[in-house]
Amino acid sequence: MPVWAAEPAPEPEAEAWQPEVDAAAHPDVDTAAQPEEVAALTPELDVPTPAQVEVPPPEKQKEPKPKREEPLSEGGEGTAANDEETKGLRVVPFGRVFARVSADEREQYARSLSIASARVGLAASLSHVEAEVTADLSSKSLLKDAFVRVADGKKRLRLYGGQFKAPFLARELESAWRLPVIRRGLVADYLEDTHHLGGRRLGLMGEVSLKEAWKLKVSGGVFQGTKDEDTGIRASEDAALRATVRPFKVLTLGASTYFAQAFEGARTYALAGDAVLKLGGLEVTGEYVNGHLPTGPFAAQMGLASYTLPLGLVEGLALQPVAGAEMMQLLGPLKARGYAFVGGFNILYSEHFKAQLQAEHALRPGDQASGFEYSLQLATRF
Repeated sequence: MPVWAAEPAPEPEAEAWQPEVDAAAHPDVDTAAQPEEVAALTPELDVPTPAQVEVPPPEKQKEPKPKREEPLSEGGEGTAANDEETKGLRVVPFGRVFARVSADEREQYARSLSIASARVGLAASLSHVEAEVTADLSSKSLLKDAFVRVADGKKRLRLYGGQFKAPFLARELESAWRLPVIRRGLVADYLEDTHHLGGRRLGLMGEVSLKEAWKLKVSGGVFQGTKDEDTGIRASEDAALRATVRPFKVLTLGASTYFAQAFEGARTYALAGDAVLKLGGLEVTGEYVNGHLPTGPFAAQMGLASYTLPLGLVEGLALQPVAGAEMMQLLGPLKARGYAFVGGFNILYSEHFKAQLQAEHALRPGDQASGFEYSLQLATRF
């Protein structure tokens, strides 16, 4: 057997591991034998060599998934944040299609088929700059969003420039895809479409985010005024401001305001407060609005509740019951009121398809009487 080492034999006390040789049992053995002879008589020990020792392979560390950025706009639905190691321009195309059929009691239940939305767009991003262009092929106003957003490295400070939604009304700012009801409701429609408070406008906006302070976010900007349809003259600039905090993981609180012709007295304005509660699959939102319109003071209330229930039959399939209510009061010389109650359910699949069946009983501004409307909408996004 080969000798383990070519060095001189160690001292006897270092050889304690060698068994003693009984001279009586082995008379032919010389106890004063040389180390080579002693080694020949020593039983072989199964000492593993370094090559035989099994070393467990190092565990592969899971690469963290890229965080999802907040939606750049209603159409973008959020894009994955850039990896720090990724360099260069990143362009992401996106789109969505909403197909709707409805029947209204006030129109003798005549069926109405429409493409409520056919939106396409591109979102481009660098490490500190993002841009988005969105068009809706089903709308008379083709261009929806076109803006540039500049941010610092930690996304605490942001500056927007271009056309995008003014930071007013939580219901209006929510993406149409994430909104569990088919329509935004009579309050948002009346304030935006009739009195031009909020909505998409050309403007410049700044935003500050402080995660350590209850995830405080403050957004404020100046926006292009409304153009008079009769004279063609555009009013002076509007201003909007919104702040949100998240004191608890399940609760988000917000407040927003909008001033029309902010630098000329702002005779038309609105103030709003909102809250969102999320407990598992349950989501409850509420919003209160008041202010002053050309018709006089007004007040409005909105509430919405939904519950997402995974079905388990197919991965990504879920059922979402939804119910909501809205009320609005005109308190000036022209007194009026409106209301809407909506209920139904949605079938969600894989974050890219949903079917919505809902019924609404409403008295909208301008209606002579209240009535029911039944709607079915199929929606997909990519």
